[in-house]
Amino acid sequence: MLNDQYQNRKNVIGGLAILVVLIYILRLINLQIVDDSYRDKADSNAFWKKTQFPTRGLIRDRNGKLLVYNKPAYDIMVVTKEMADLDTLDFCRTVGITKEVFDKRMREIRRKRGYSPYTPQSFIPQLSSMEYAVLQEKMFRFPGIYIQKRTLREYNYPNAALLLGSIGEVSKAVVDAPDNDFYVPGDFAGQNGVELTYEKVLRGEKGVEILLRDAHGRIKGSYNNGEYDVPSKPGKNLMLSIDIDLQAYGEKLMQNKKGSIVAIDPSTGEILALVSSPTYDPSLLVGRQRTKNYAKLVSDPLKPLFDRPMMARYPPGSTFKTANALVFQQENIINRNTAYGCSHGFHAGSLTVGCHGHASPLNLVQSIQHSCNAYYCSGFRAMIDNRKYKKVSDAFEVWKSHIVSLGFGYKLGADVPNENRGYIPNAAVFDKTYGKDRWKALTVISLSIGQGEILATPLQIANLGAVIANRGYYITPHLVKGIEDGQIDTSFIQKKVSSIDPKYFEPVVEGMHMVMTGGTGYYARIDSIEVCGKTGTAQNPHGADHSLFMSFAPMDNPKIAICVVVENSGFGATWAAPIASLMMEKYLKGYIPKRKKAVEERMFNANLLPKN
Repeated sequence: MLNDQYQNRKNVIGGLAILVVLIYILRLINLQIVDDSYRDKADSNAFWKKTQFPTRGLIRDRNGKLLVYNKPAYDIMVVTKEMADLDTLDFCRTVGITKEVFDKRMREIRRKRGYSPYTPQSFIPQLSSMEYAVLQEKMFRFPGIYIQKRTLREYNYPNAALLLGSIGEVSKAVVDAPDNDFYVPGDFAGQNGVELTYEKVLRGEKGVEILLRDAHGRIKGSYNNGEYDVPSKPGKNLMLSIDIDLQAYGEKLMQNKKGSIVAIDPSTGEILALVSSPTYDPSLLVGRQRTKNYAKLVSDPLKPLFDRPMMARYPPGSTFKTANALVFQQENIINRNTAYGCSHGFHAGSLTVGCHGHASPLNLVQSIQHSCNAYYCSGFRAMIDNRKYKKVSDAFEVWKSHIVSLGFGYKLGADVPNENRGYIPNAAVFDKTYGKDRWKALTVISLSIGQGEILATPLQIANLGAVIANRGYYITPHLVKGIEDGQIDTSFIQKKVSSIDPKYFEPVVEGMHMVMTGGTGYYARIDSIEVCGKTGTAQNPHGADHSLFMSFAPMDNPKIAICVVVENSGFGATWAAPIASLMMEKYLKGYIPKRKKAVEERMFNANLLPKN
């Protein structure tokens, strides 16, 4: 019995010993093979893996003019383990901050996720070369202070701020994104415009330099003569489709006005100018002053950060009559000879849609020339209430389908962030508002003249001009013309063909040409160039109406399609048409003739901003 007890005790003790040994073995395996944290801490004591940031790609305009390039900048990095003997007051005086700011920043660093006292932490980003020169003279006095070289964007022109975009520190959401394998806290990336859309093309690839530390954490030079260093790869350069001289000219024409200009090459979809007004100098959002300047721009009541060409939505007004003229022909509601009468407007019972005085009746071409409201109300009613469709909602969906094919109601897919889709209602919207099958053409008659529920962006209206110029198709508008050692997206070279037969475009083109030779656009004509245009006035429930103009030139083999919107300025012929005419003449001829200098000066000097 005693022997059995002894044997059992011996087995238990032996088992416990084996278990302890197994635990130690498993722990050693975990520490040495599985868990990298201790190795990383040891490495951080012995090595500094210094990130080598790539130079960002350059940006040029369509003529090769350099728009955006790089200049050196310097981040102050701190290794808190080495800062015990730092003369804090001297350091603060040198870099131009207070002791309170220093203490606050150090607290933020220590609370940061992933903080280690042995690894460099970002303290002050983006010192200029001059600020760095002052600090460099005294670096030997500041233990634990290091410099990380970066680059900042520099601009050759004070123009095109929104389309170019800016660079800013990446957000926590970007760093924490599941697919992020590039950014760490403190990195910078494109925040808007081309800088954001083409971030992966422009940013390049990071490199790393491995530096050796001694037992006191001091840098002793490259590890193994740089054998394991990885050089950074610079970002690729971009060539934009814009003409910077035309862009600058457009911004000058739009100074002291709210609105936008969109100019497109119809044959390629390349955006020649994308003006948003009011605007700002892109250099304001560079370096250490970025935060302060950005706050000023955000609080500006004129909203210079609002990208009007891409995001603003307006009733397209009379410019939309050209789209309806195409749809009515396609559905055999009218032809070029169809005439409707106009008695100072369209009248149906108690309903009246007013119109200005002109000859009556008018055919299709004349209706565009004189922008007759009654003509399009009559055509719209003849289509939507037509018995060849099973019911009104079916007719309306056919109408909407054609309108969408002309580039309205959805995003066009331009390579600019924040593009708005505009708005074209469907039959279900009116079923919900008025009751199913309880509405008809007269209920929504304002759609016939580009008012009511319809909303379009300036980009979409300019694109309609391109569709008409091309007699039935467009190529998705885009800003990037070429990528170094790469190709632009295939969607920017493919034709998007509308549902309208090309033969129906000719009467519309003819009518738009007559607008310029004997209609509302007469004073915006261009000598020796056949221009096609359509004025518009978009009703604005919040103030004065908006002035619109859509145009393209030359009439045959067009080189430019354009939309100009001048907010709260009244008739399209007063402001938008002259500005569009000057833009087209500048682009097509390269100069403004003497006879238009007075008009040019009037546009330059006009102040149409709200007085309050």
